[in-house]
Amino acid sequence: MDGYNFNAEAVRDRLITMIKEHAQQYGFDKVVLGISGGKDSTVAAALCARALGKENVIGVMLPDKQQADIADSVKVCESVGIKNYTINIGEIHTALLSAVDAIPFSEESNTNVAPRLRMTTLRYVAQALGARLCGTGNLSEATVGYCTKDGDTSCDFNPLGALTSMEVVEVGKTLPELPRELVEKTPNDGLSGKSDEEKLGLKYADIHKYIRFGSCGNAEVDEKIRRKEAANMHKRMRPPILDPLA
Repeated sequence: MDGYNFNAEAVRDRLITMIKEHAQQYGFDKVVLGISGGKDSTVAAALCARALGKENVIGVMLPDKQQADIADSVKVCESVGIKNYTINIGEIHTALLSAVDAIPFSEESNTNVAPRLRMTTLRYVAQALGARLCGTGNLSEATVGYCTKDGDTSCDFNPLGALTSMEVVEVGKTLPELPRELVEKTPNDGLSGKSDEEKLGLKYADIHKYIRFGSCGNAEVDEKIRRKEAANMHKRMRPPILDPLA
């Protein structure tokens, strides 16, 4: 990240301390998080394990029928040394579509079903095990709205939410317990066969520059990011309360 003073080791250590302090402040010692096999959940799992002890971190793999890269998710849990569960949401997804068959089918709505079912499942597991739910979304995704409202945006705390996608990778490189190929794995949604960048029509390097420097150096790309940011701001805000008594 040329021209940007980002000390990945210092950020890693600060995040570990912050997770410890947050857990102490809010009275919990165990966390649950979804493990996709991508860099974000991989790095988040390692940070939580260092902060709270690997015995207090539970990874949950949530394939929707089949997941081509499920072996990567298993490798994450093994590398970090955390207990893990595999819960297949495929039948639940099918049942939901059957239950709403009177409603016109929406491909976009259907795409968002899996993230929301995953979060419902993670909430169940976390509460059942007396744990808090750790989020794994990063700032680049949030900025352009590449996330599902009431899905992967829902969590009890998020150690990566202030870091861009590129910064998460840099932090991941300072964690030797993590396989380098998973930290640098090309992000994809696991559904379309396309990378995140292909789906977005944007490069994460450009989003990083836009966030940190105000411009990626290309006015047309800046405007595309700005429009996505404005259109998706509702995903980053609590629902407004319309108070007639105010």
